[in-house]
Amino acid sequence: MLMKLDHVDKKLISLLQNDSKQTSKQLSLQLNLSVTAVYERIKKLEKEGVIKKYVAIIDKEKINKSFLIFCHIKLLQHSKEFLSNFEKEILKLDEVSECFHVSGDYDYIIKIHVSDMKEYREFMVTKLTTIKHIGSTHSTFSIEQVKSTTEIQV
Repeated sequence: MLMKLDHVDKKLISLLQNDSKQTSKQLSLQLNLSVTAVYERIKKLEKEGVIKKYVAIIDKEKINKSFLIFCHIKLLQHSKEFLSNFEKEILKLDEVSECFHVSGDYDYIIKIHVSDMKEYREFMVTKLTTIKHIGSTHSTFSIEQVKSTTEIQV
């Protein structure tokens, strides 16, 4: 069920998406609300599942995981068994940060972060291609990130 958001909720969400470490006091000054009112709105957004969690965005270069690959995967067939098996197995792979079931020529697109081509090859050989029912893969390597945001306009 959709939660009805007023303009203050939308502004609060925008402020939190930009910096979720702001205190209720800091937010209250920007929203012209009391600290209690801000706190209650945040709790309501959390309770309703609008705010799912708070995270830290990591600089992938500083942790040696800046080699980004988008891998398109086609399964042998679209049976429920093949799909559920693939999805269960992909959840176990730490190198995969995102996985999307998609329409078109491929069944899935996964986003992979590793240190370099050697680590990617190792990942493909020892992990990804050992998953049953994969018919083919197609890898696209990121040259440069042009835009990256976690913010969704409300």
